[in-house]
Amino acid sequence: MNSIVSSAIISTHSNPKLVFFSKPKIKTKSYSLNYSYHLPKLRVSAIKDQNPESKIPNVADEVTEHPLDENGGGGFDLGWLPAFPHVLVASMSNFTFGYHIGVMNGPIISIARELGFEGNSFIEGLVVSIFIAGAFIGSLSTGSLVDKLGCRLTFQIDTIPLILGAIISANAHSLDEILWGRFLVGLGIGVNVVLVPIYISEVAPTKYRGALGSLCQIGTCLGIIASLSLGIPSETDPHWWRTMLYIASVPSFIVGLGMQFAVDSPRWLCKSGRINDAKKVVRELWGASEVEGAIEEFQSVSKNDGSDLDSRWSEILEQPHSRVAFIGGALFVFQQFAGINGVLYFSSLTFQNVGVQSSALASLFVGLTNFAGALCALHLIDREGRQKLIIGSYLGMGTLNSFRSYSWAIHDFHFCFFEGNFNVSCGLCRHLSIG
Repeated sequence: MNSIVSSAIISTHSNPKLVFFSKPKIKTKSYSLNYSYHLPKLRVSAIKDQNPESKIPNVADEVTEHPLDENGGGGFDLGWLPAFPHVLVASMSNFTFGYHIGVMNGPIISIARELGFEGNSFIEGLVVSIFIAGAFIGSLSTGSLVDKLGCRLTFQIDTIPLILGAIISANAHSLDEILWGRFLVGLGIGVNVVLVPIYISEVAPTKYRGALGSLCQIGTCLGIIASLSLGIPSETDPHWWRTMLYIASVPSFIVGLGMQFAVDSPRWLCKSGRINDAKKVVRELWGASEVEGAIEEFQSVSKNDGSDLDSRWSEILEQPHSRVAFIGGALFVFQQFAGINGVLYFSSLTFQNVGVQSSALASLFVGLTNFAGALCALHLIDREGRQKLIIGSYLGMGTLNSFRSYSWAIHDFHFCFFEGNFNVSCGLCRHLSIG
């Protein structure tokens, strides 16, 4: 062995001693290699070569790079990667939401003609937007469901009304049937709208929470684009809307299956007494160095929750909570009054009224701009902060709305840039600012 060889000899005396000796005539060389990472203070050192026939250590065998090297060496920050698959599955629920927002945009005329309410603008609006009424009811039940069942099981149960509602709507032969189908879809959507941001905020590492949270809005935008794209054939095929509604059930099947392999919220696991499971999730998604601190935080929050059993809803109107409650609520209210729902639900009808030849294609461009705004938010939110994006977004939408009254000829241009300004922050930051 071409290295310093140490041996121990135990003497036969009553007081045995360890005696060390080495081979003095053999020239020895020692090799060491230090490689440091920016991830939790991990240092990898080369091991002395144990092969007697080798004179040069095999560095490739001695150094194993961490797959999530943050910035050291390759310069890639992949700390978000362990949580990404779980967040992606959850974001499919937002894809479903976006799909149902746009699914009636193009084919509403064909549906009205086939089901016998053509020309009745009130009924047309009711069919398009009744799922929002169901969403309101569904959202009220989300908190109690999550507290009792956890996020994973709530996601899976929530797919039931989404799938049934889509199938009932696709098979509808009367106004009542399609209204009930859309209402069932709304129940599921209402749960998802509240549940997805909660799940992502509790699964994603703190450093990447803003970027991964952007997947909520990106999923919604992609769902809108998908439904608007599929709506183009409805201009020539009066029965195409049924196929579109059958397709609406597919993302819910994916969510139900995907959640079987996703993790549950570590905060809920800790609250339910499953401390070891919570530690395992935090270790896998956030890193071993975060385990103790995260568990202590979860337990502290749980104790505070228990001490607040005598609290009242009216306390949110008192200091220091009133300011936060007012700002958070105002963001949601202003977002609705910004007019975004009219753009998303009825853009095809608006383009038809102003003489656009392919209203479905024009609506698709609106959806693509919507998606571009969400990508800008993904890039900017952790760099510029929520406040700057919200202020800039509302200023942009206000400016564009002031020009809209001057010319109907620029409606396509206005809708596109209005959507882009909306999604740079309003579609996303209202969730993350409260979180």
